[in-house]
Amino acid sequence: MSAVLSGERFEAWVREQLVQVEQALGAWVPADAPAGLGAAMRYGVLDGGKRLRPLLVCAAAEAVQGHCAAAMRAAVAVELIHAYSLVHDDMPCMDNDVLRRGKPTVHVQFGEATAMLAGDAMQALAFEVLTPDAEPGLPPALQARLVALLARSAGHAGMAGGQAIDLAATGKPLDEAALRNMHRRKTGALLQASVLMGAATGPCDATAWAALSDFGAALGLAFQVVDDILDVTQASETLGKTAGKDLDANKPTYVTVLGLDEARRQAHALHAAAVDALSRSGLTEIGDLRQLADMVVDRDC
Repeated sequence: MSAVLSGERFEAWVREQLVQVEQALGAWVPADAPAGLGAAMRYGVLDGGKRLRPLLVCAAAEAVQGHCAAAMRAAVAVELIHAYSLVHDDMPCMDNDVLRRGKPTVHVQFGEATAMLAGDAMQALAFEVLTPDAEPGLPPALQARLVALLARSAGHAGMAGGQAIDLAATGKPLDEAALRNMHRRKTGALLQASVLMGAATGPCDATAWAALSDFGAALGLAFQVVDDILDVTQASETLGKTAGKDLDANKPTYVTVLGLDEARRQAHALHAAAVDALSRSGLTEIGDLRQLADMVVDRDC
């Protein structure tokens, strides 16, 4: 298949997955939660974002011929966790940001108390989505496995722990190893979990599982390195969030610790490591995972 046809097929696949993810989010995020809570939840998660984590779930599920309904629930759950983290991170007690996905942040639009509750409710909903009473392809053992993967990536050993390190490191020097540890938790853990949750929906032997885990870990760090690069090279209008905010807040980033040129080199090295991991998986249907890796490094927002 030519590169042009391969690219067109991937773009069509992305569009198809995004439609399904948006429909599922729209169906499962309640509009009727009391006292405006539903409106805040839907504002925080619908109609915006790259949906990279759901796409990784879907691509990994396809690579192992996983169950479609289980994969979609996993995709929605991981996006709800990501969205809740953004709502909380943007609040004045954390990063104090007013722009997200090209629109006012949830606490600006709905107030701090409602934003806090909206994040809490989205986190709870993620685990509710993963644990339906009865659904073909999602037996209790798989539900438990998906819940464990998501919870570990979002908790003290993952995203929340990384955010705690980030807050504590503001205004303080970090070396490359400490920076990598912070972002392995804060950003990388949820991206890695997205890949593994997709892989859990189908048959996946130990070799493929280890390779996909390595792929997700490398891709998660690559995403953050590119994010740090874009923060100093793109305008707020392009990013959909406030550009240069980490620099203004004196937060350590890959650019401040390594310099722009070395950060770019790191991004490409991590991309190469991710691609190498895929080649070791023994799986054949990995084209979409590979192109998602390309998309992470080549993106401009």
